[in-house]
Amino acid sequence: MIETLEPFRVELTGYCYRMLGSGFEAEDAVQETLVRAWKAFDSYDSARASLRTWLYRIATNICIDMQRSPQRRALAVDLGPSGGELGAPLLENVFVQPVPDASVLPEDQAIRRETVRLAFVAALQHLPPRQRAVLVLRDVLAWQASEVAALLSDSVASVNSALQRARATLRVADVGAPLDVSDPVQKSLLSRYCEAFDRHDVRTLVALLHEDATMSMPPFSWWLRGRESISLALSDPGASCAGAWLVPVRANASPAFWQMRRGLEKPFGLVFLDVRDGLVTGNTTYLNVEELLPLFGSPPATPISSGLPSRTSVDD
Repeated sequence: MIETLEPFRVELTGYCYRMLGSGFEAEDAVQETLVRAWKAFDSYDSARASLRTWLYRIATNICIDMQRSPQRRALAVDLGPSGGELGAPLLENVFVQPVPDASVLPEDQAIRRETVRLAFVAALQHLPPRQRAVLVLRDVLAWQASEVAALLSDSVASVNSALQRARATLRVADVGAPLDVSDPVQKSLLSRYCEAFDRHDVRTLVALLHEDATMSMPPFSWWLRGRESISLALSDPGASCAGAWLVPVRANASPAFWQMRRGLEKPFGLVFLDVRDGLVTGNTTYLNVEELLPLFGSPPATPISSGLPSRTSVDD
């Protein structure tokens, strides 16, 4: 029985992650889906629905039940104006949380990788749960309208209407174009950014930013916009990243890195970069490392050379 259901785990986790905005909650939802399916397998009728459709129906109901709370997960830029004091950390369930690529992107399926980017997942959270399910099933997983209608016990006309409303909401959100990892210009930009970060070369880092770039550090709601504000923050002696370095990690189909610091046994944070038009448009550093490590695993040991840590290539 487990052998029959287990091959669906990764694609179900990707679906639940887009629905819930949290790798932790997605894993819980998928585990509950598989448990319910195992318990009800004797009543499963393959003539009425494929096993995949049946599992997605269970997962959808679980995700919708988990979203009864009015609180939707968001990014710091959605929570209030930029600037101000750092303030107190907020609860984990306030923010869209990152997820490892391997947990949500099946290798044997041509699923749009950009649909697990933080900005896209945060935009999905603006949609009512059923619209969210319709959009993910139709536009991400390429299901037919009739298949989605059967899964949701709804009409094709209703599904098409929900899809149009969901698409309109996402257009307003303007999540931007995804990074083309094969583009040598983009790869060069990331290499220069990482090298400047390793050197703590604030001037070069700021020069690689878009003029309206943002910087945030969940679990704090504090965030900044603009080169000048970010430059001041990076230059602050009390918050210096001097001596830190970046180790690439595969997360959210995005440029992502563990930020390592000398003297710390664990990473300082998990950094995500947004890139558009050859510039860095956003830097999000998750500081809830204790919660993220069980999901991602510890970063690889970093060799020491000439007293300084060497960084894994961003091309990996």
